[in-house]
Amino acid sequence: MADQARKLCGSGFRLHGRSAEHGFDCIGLASECLSAAGLDVDIPSGYSIRGGDVQEIAKVMELAGFEKLPAHAIPVAGDIVLVKPGPVQLHLMVKVDGGFVHAHASLGKVALSPGPSPWPIVSTYRLREE
Repeated sequence: MADQARKLCGSGFRLHGRSAEHGFDCIGLASECLSAAGLDVDIPSGYSIRGGDVQEIAKVMELAGFEKLPAHAIPVAGDIVLVKPGPVQLHLMVKVDGGFVHAHASLGKVALSPGPSPWPIVSTYRLREE
């Protein structure tokens, strides 16, 4: 998943976006990375750029085959990280070596943020090993 996330850097940003051609939002980016890993996931729609429900995200991630890691866990490449950029906003990022890839609305594209997460981490999800 981390490799696919890196390949998508530079793709445009679009709310509810699900393709490199038309752009991605953070959920579309995560969905594309999951698809590249051979996982078929039912992705929610109809959400706004603000708000979100941590428990609802946890349910979707569990159904997709992820486990929620303990709060003190350090993300590794391929993990999907839920962060809180603002008081009423949740955001998904994909951990890659050296940073995080995410759909950056302000930059208008999928971008690499080097180093540690620029925002507080709410949850870290790792694909369960079968």
